[in-house]
Amino acid sequence: MIVPVRCYTCGKPLGHLWEPFKERVAKGEDPDKVLDDLGVKRYCCRRTLISHVELIDQVIKFKPMR
Repeated sequence: MIVPVRCYTCGKPLGHLWEPFKERVAKGEDPDKVLDDLGVKRYCCRRTLISHVELIDQVIKFKPMR
């Protein structure tokens, strides 16, 4: 939903890597190479970035009832 700030498994900070990763993959680069270039080596961190789906724009439409 919201970009993960840290890896769920090891706790390494990842939030600052999301935008560069997303932009480069959108331009057509291989996600594997992008993660290598960004210095993401652990498979748990790679999984966290690759499997993230941005749903916040869809969820924000629903306002809580007061």
